Amino acid sequence: MQRPLRWLWLAAAWILLDLGTKALATSLLSYGQPVEVLPFFNLTLLHNTGAAFSFLADSPGWQRWFFAIVAVGASIGLTYWMTRLKRDEPLLAISLALIIGGALGNLYDRLVHGYVVDFLSFHVAGWYYPAFNVADIGITLGAIGLIWESIFEGRKQARRRG
Repeated sequence: MQRPLRWLWLAAAWILLDLGTKALATSLLSYGQPVEVLPFFNLTLLHNTGAAFSFLADSPGWQRWFFAIVAVGASIGLTYWMTRLKRDEPLLAISLALIIGGALGNLYDRLVHGYVVDFLSFHVAGWYYPAFNVADIGITLGAIGLIWESIFEGRKQARRRG
């Protein structure tokens, strides 16, 4: 791929979108008070000191630095991977950029606040999915893209050989 790092603009844009929405949520919402948007969706400002699904949130504080190191390492590794992409791998480049943007958006929160700002809350019949944010959406979409690419790239390569 010619100039594969050009996709880092997407990571930067995702970071800005994430931090902007978190700033809006922090300034407009009261902590822990849901604002119903739809019957199955609320805006609810929450602070997560753990990882996905509040994993390790009850730990005494070391997890902040552990997850920060993981985010930095993953971002460096994924950026290196991006430099090795071929011209016909734009989905892979987009996926990596979204994961990098999400990881760095949440990293900012961890380093500056000591927690990640979450505010998107879906629920149905009294069951609540853990709150999340735009950074988490980027990480999830990027992971889906990587899975998609791995499944269908394997099929493309098999067709080329057969």
